[in-house]
Amino acid sequence: MEKYYFVWCPKYRRIVLKGNRARYLAGVIYEVAERYDFEIVELAVMPDHVHMFVSASPEMAPARIIQIVKSITARKMFTRFPGIKKMLWGGALWVRGYFVMSSGTGTTDEMIRQYIKEQRAPSQANDQPNLFGGSLLSAIMPVQKRISGVSRGTGCSRCGLF
Repeated sequence: MEKYYFVWCPKYRRIVLKGNRARYLAGVIYEVAERYDFEIVELAVMPDHVHMFVSASPEMAPARIIQIVKSITARKMFTRFPGIKKMLWGGALWVRGYFVMSSGTGTTDEMIRQYIKEQRAPSQANDQPNLFGGSLLSAIMPVQKRISGVSRGTGCSRCGLF
């Protein structure tokens, strides 16, 4: 099994993933994972972005995983919470781009899981715009593996992902 860490954001980095919306989104992501036969190792839905660490068969490309997750979650979120579409000026829920990194040499599964867990901690709330400033990911980032073509679109310049 291959393991991939993804981060992606709502369009315009709007704060739309709070409360019931965040809980619903997490549930939908777990349903998608079950339906498409990959496992959610760790998941954190933040108000303006999502962290997802998955385990999938080598036949399932990371680009396919994120395409499936983003398209199904957008459709279901707009159906369940039509007001989100107005907040996004009638556009897409997600930015076109995303960040992906595989775990492996120099980056352990536990490092990624711990980082995602720390993002959920209330004490981290003020540090959130600077996702990769902490010591944990200082160790991870030098060995990150970007998969070509994933940094399309507007990206998430606020958190420095791409």
